[in-house]
Amino acid sequence: MVIGKPCDIAGVAMAAAARPALAEKVALSIGIFCAGTPSTKGTEAVIRRLNLEPRDVTKLDYRGEGWPGRFRVRTRRGESASFSYEESWGETLQKHRQWRCMICPDHTGEFADLSIGDPWYRKLLEGEAGRSLVVVRTERGRQALLAALADGAIAGGELPLDRLPQSQPNLEGTRGAVWGRVLTMRLLRLAAPAYRGMPAFRLWWKLPLRGKGTSLVGTWRRIAARGLRRPESDAWVDQ
Repeated sequence: MVIGKPCDIAGVAMAAAARPALAEKVALSIGIFCAGTPSTKGTEAVIRRLNLEPRDVTKLDYRGEGWPGRFRVRTRRGESASFSYEESWGETLQKHRQWRCMICPDHTGEFADLSIGDPWYRKLLEGEAGRSLVVVRTERGRQALLAALADGAIAGGELPLDRLPQSQPNLEGTRGAVWGRVLTMRLLRLAAPAYRGMPAFRLWWKLPLRGKGTSLVGTWRRIAARGLRRPESDAWVDQ
């Protein structure tokens, strides 16, 4: 079994397609909804906001104990501190996402057998136990999910298809913005990814005028600020 971010799952799928022997060993793939991976620098920034030093931390949880869970750390002196999901991800971590995440159109693990993410379609209750939205993408994934339900390993039920866009309302806009970012990279003659079977232009076209402009001009500014036009050996920084 392979569990990973959408980019991890896509990599496994490509490797399995090239190596049939590997494909036979992957019994199931589970993709986790992902809005981007923050850098180590971002994690350290959250820890310092808790008035702690990263070098003193011995245990860290980005989420846990309830839904959506808290960012929690423990130090070698036994100190504990935490932030809510909104305080950690919303205020700091999302600002430190890698550039590769900014040009990724797959945030829901489209190449996985099962995709799992947060159901943000309703308001959270205080102290609510964690729940997840499960998207079945292959027959193998369907059979695995049905077996888990029958065995009592998990509990759940079917939801209408429109629950997915309700749970992740920003996904269409995000993929549309990716189209604009990739276009900007090509106009600047930078190496840019090519995505097959993942249409995005119509989603970019649906963006408001401000969104279209941000995906183009904002990308140019990010490229300049991050030094992405310099050779990689000269531009490597912890972003």
